[in-house]
Amino acid sequence: MAKTILTVDDSGSLRQMVAFSLKAAGYDVVQAVDGQDGLNRAKEKTVDLVLTDQNMPVMDGLTLISNLRNLASYQKVPILMLTTESSDEMKAKGKAAGANGWLVKPFDPKRLIEVVQKVIGA
Repeated sequence: MAKTILTVDDSGSLRQMVAFSLKAAGYDVVQAVDGQDGLNRAKEKTVDLVLTDQNMPVMDGLTLISNLRNLASYQKVPILMLTTESSDEMKAKGKAAGANGWLVKPFDPKRLIEVVQKVIGA
């Protein structure tokens, strides 16, 4: 059975590119338009990995990660940030919130799949 990945980003074109790359690699994808939407979808169905942006309206990525980590079903689910933010300070905040890894936009689809496979397998 294919593993499911929740992608959270306010950019429709980026969500499409990420979903296309992940689906081509055999993953199921659930998409959310911001952190609150992502949290709602995560509560509906536990996924194998969360891939979130940082800068979004309604709820940002760090707040989403903190909220997910407070849910029993998401304490061990890997969460990766996919964002334009690349400062050491922001990465430290991400780690403190519970992020397992960090990818910087623009992303390389091949690298994205490599990281996902390393984190959750094929």
